[in-house]
Amino acid sequence: MKKIFILTGEPSGDKLASKIISKFKNTRSDIEYLSVGGEHLNALGIKSLYNLKEVTYLGFTRVLINIFKINRTINKTVEEIIKFKPDILFSVDSPDFTLRVAKEVKKKDPNIKTIHFVAPQVWVWRENRVKKFKSFLDHILLLFPFEKKYFDKEKIKSTFIGHPLLEDLDKKSKIDVSQIIKDNKKIFSIFPGSRLSEINTLIPILFKFVKKMNEKYKDLFFVFHATKEHVQLIQGKLLKEGFRNCGAISDEKIKLHVLKSSIFAVAKSGTISLEICNSKVPSIIIYKMGFINFLIIKILVKVKFANIVNIAAGEEVIPELLQSKCNAKDIFNTVDLLINDKRSLDKQIDKTQTIISKFKTDNSSEIASSILNNYI
Repeated sequence: MKKIFILTGEPSGDKLASKIISKFKNTRSDIEYLSVGGEHLNALGIKSLYNLKEVTYLGFTRVLINIFKINRTINKTVEEIIKFKPDILFSVDSPDFTLRVAKEVKKKDPNIKTIHFVAPQVWVWRENRVKKFKSFLDHILLLFPFEKKYFDKEKIKSTFIGHPLLEDLDKKSKIDVSQIIKDNKKIFSIFPGSRLSEINTLIPILFKFVKKMNEKYKDLFFVFHATKEHVQLIQGKLLKEGFRNCGAISDEKIKLHVLKSSIFAVAKSGTISLEICNSKVPSIIIYKMGFINFLIIKILVKVKFANIVNIAAGEEVIPELLQSKCNAKDIFNTVDLLINDKRSLDKQIDKTQTIISKFKTDNSSEIASSILNNYI
């Protein structure tokens, strides 16, 4: 029996990997799987070596503090992959973890084919990294068409597959969100992040923002989109604050329908922004990190914006409230202005649709699945 090891490093990578593997499993039933994954791969019946929390670290300072633990985890993962003897090591995102593992695996067993999905953002910083990938990666699957030139230059096999999260995979199922949201409230989606460190940083700010919104608006219901791991934590915090027009959800299908039914979204900077744009919901982006981490990133990055849509557009299509601007007052003022300006909302949606159309192939999971099949 053929074998594939799926290597992820955080919840967003687990979700992306599951989209592709779900499609691949429909075409090949003769594959044995093992992973470092989370709830999405687990839902496909794929066992993980350990909990994703053990490898998910946010920010340079946390990486430095946990450097010995990270190195132990890398060595342990390499050891388990070699023991499993997969035909393919399929690594997804989290390059500082997954690619370090892939490099060591390739050294120990060159026969294992290494395919990586979600190219490191070399167009943001450390472009010279591309040359190093040639020695241990067999193929890179790309989210965005503009990335290809960086890998073509070094003659590394790459394929633009588009973004799986931009595929409309939920056309058949219908969920009546009025059964979830009562009293004819307008839905307002909030995405506080999937990592505990992000939640702990952003939730207090978001709660203050909700309180400000409740002072002015009486017809809103705020839905916090969470992972299964953290949904109870957020529900507990909401209960403690005594919010009556807030809830937290983790079911992926319900989350998608709630998002599509939302009038607006406030989201932590990241992949979720593309899903929000794909649902044609206007939004703003927020993010806050430690001062030292921010200074390091400020020195290293060569792009003006944090959000991929804004980077691709070359302008701030979606407002970004980062660092000192990521506070309840500024978030409220920005949202308050936007939701009362239909022209600005329509303009944002029109521009985002034009931009994300370039990131779509409509069959990205199928393209990735066929590439995996070619190497098996």
